[in-house]
Amino acid sequence: MREVIFDTETTGLDNKADRVIEIGGIELLNHFPTGRTFHVYINPGDRKVHPDALAVHGITDEFLKDKPVFANIVADLQEFFEGAKWIAHNAMFDMGFINAEFDRLSIPPVPSDLVIDTLALARRKHPMGPNSLDALCRRYGIDNSHRTKHGALLDSELLAEVYIEMLGGRQAALGLTSVDTRRNQSVEISDLAEISYSRPRPLSPRLSAAEVESHSKLVARLKDKAIWSKYSA
Repeated sequence: MREVIFDTETTGLDNKADRVIEIGGIELLNHFPTGRTFHVYINPGDRKVHPDALAVHGITDEFLKDKPVFANIVADLQEFFEGAKWIAHNAMFDMGFINAEFDRLSIPPVPSDLVIDTLALARRKHPMGPNSLDALCRRYGIDNSHRTKHGALLDSELLAEVYIEMLGGRQAALGLTSVDTRRNQSVEISDLAEISYSRPRPLSPRLSAAEVESHSKLVARLKDKAIWSKYSA
């Protein structure tokens, strides 16, 4: 199963008038990062970055002047996302902008059944919230201290970690097959998890000797009881 965790940055909040200026994506195969990424900055034409948006992502009009327009990157975007689920946090916002950009080029919108909203997933899993990306990073112990500004690729990397944790963490991937991009060979994720979680020194037992002995006696009594119950039935 192929998925792409992605994020966008825009000139503002109105997808009818504002434009996409950054897209970042992380490829997952069977819920495991492959190492492939997509990242591009986009020239929004005559649309200026709104001051409120600038305060969030820090991307200036001057910086975007020499970047390609959306029409010049759309083929690469479609190729990277081909055959994958589109996964974003508050996906309605990001897909609204992506589909608006597609519409300007007479490209059909992304079907809704290919889109997964991690914010909706988080709200079902943690109904008491909060469920912002920063809050979820704190909940799952993911280091986001380097996130001083929003950035499409950085936020995608963090969201990929959050998404995997929401699915059950590395344990959810046991037995699934992924791709080792260093050797271009198929490997078992269970092998990777075993390597990741091996301890140089085993943990000390939490049960005392007395507790172990008491448990053994209880098991013995239950076995005897089961045997006699069988013959007395």
